[in-house]
Amino acid sequence: MSRRRIGCLLRQAQLAFVLVVAGAIALLLYAARDQPWLSDLIGGVVLGPARQTPRPTLATPVPFPTPRPRYTLGGPTPVAKRVGILAGHYGPEGDPGAVCPDGLREVDINLAVAERVVAALRAWGHQADLLAEYDERLAGYRADVLLSIHADACEPSDATGFKIARVASSAIPEIEDALVECLYEQYGLITRLPRHDGSITPDMHGYHAFLEIDPQTPGAIIEIGFLGGDHFVLVNRPELLAQGIFSGLICFLER
Repeated sequence: MSRRRIGCLLRQAQLAFVLVVAGAIALLLYAARDQPWLSDLIGGVVLGPARQTPRPTLATPVPFPTPRPRYTLGGPTPVAKRVGILAGHYGPEGDPGAVCPDGLREVDINLAVAERVVAALRAWGHQADLLAEYDERLAGYRADVLLSIHADACEPSDATGFKIARVASSAIPEIEDALVECLYEQYGLITRLPRHDGSITPDMHGYHAFLEIDPQTPGAIIEIGFLGGDHFVLVNRPELLAQGIFSGLICFLER
């Protein structure tokens, strides 16, 4: 075989390799549209460490972005709403909730997200209370809304998604259904996590806080993701999860 023929074959092989790699990257980018963690991974591989956007961890809280102003001078006076944000398993009782083999604790995830939601609500002009799991303030608690934030189990390790529930025997079912609908819509839209309605348990519908607060206080509980399958986003993107919850609450409060 002549050198010219060999050179031609080599160039064709190089071109084929480039096309295969380009096609693989295009497929990854297409799949990453609905998976924030995959977008981050691709960014690290393609752009390199120097071009990646730093991601916060539980040890380095990031202030929530300042919301857009809703009111101007001379306009209507803002109506501040009261919101209770319960961080699941948080408090002196010492129950960390689910604990994964790598030491990841549910309570740490819940608190990291809850603190960001509280900060965002306060920045928006509302009164937000950060509540513990068995907070004494829950007895007869009266507010415009109460939301308890939890994370789902470590196993199965490939399980992914979120779910939301209200009390089964609601005194205000239409109002609480509107709350659940807003949270489902906004949280799913912003986090891009799938719904996992099939794993809603009777314990969620009978959550103890629902039975302690004032019956006229709309309440819901959200499992923000699985500690197993959603490990990356739960640990590295608490501000994204908080944004989804915050938007869902604003959707309900300003409906």
